[in-house]
Amino acid sequence: MAIDEAKSFTPINIAVLTVSDTRTAADDTSGDILAARVEAAGHALTARTIIRDDAELLTQHLNTWIDDPQIDAIVSTGGTGLTGRDVTPEALSRIDDARDIPGFGELFRWLSFQTIGTSTIQSRACAVVARGTYIFALPGSNGAVKDGWDGILAEQLDSRNKPCNFVELMPRLRET
Repeated sequence: MAIDEAKSFTPINIAVLTVSDTRTAADDTSGDILAARVEAAGHALTARTIIRDDAELLTQHLNTWIDDPQIDAIVSTGGTGLTGRDVTPEALSRIDDARDIPGFGELFRWLSFQTIGTSTIQSRACAVVARGTYIFALPGSNGAVKDGWDGILAEQLDSRNKPCNFVELMPRLRET
């Protein structure tokens, strides 16, 4: 990561969402990893919950968080696979005014390929920005969460990262 030492770090407010029919607070290890990394990076963990694999319920919850001025970004884990119950990308596509960030999924799969090889093709990791809020959807495995945070989000959510980062764009995300 290239850090601009002349800039100061700007913490942002991040919500962590686990999408799963089977995980509970007691065994949500990928959510635990995300929450720990968010806080270790100096950001505020403003919300955290588990939602079952239901596109309508997920869309409703995401819309609530998007409209919460205390949340700048949402990082989800789970629901990005190929099975019929994996509906996170579909939920993101239902969000009004969502704009795809195609490079996120592409970069995630490239990084993941270095860890798990061609199995990464089964991932539908993706990201959007909607009404001023970033949403990053990672697969539900611990390794995928580490790849996504350590390899992409840690840098892009650091206001000092150069030549550019997601944080510096935040004041302009609501432009029309």
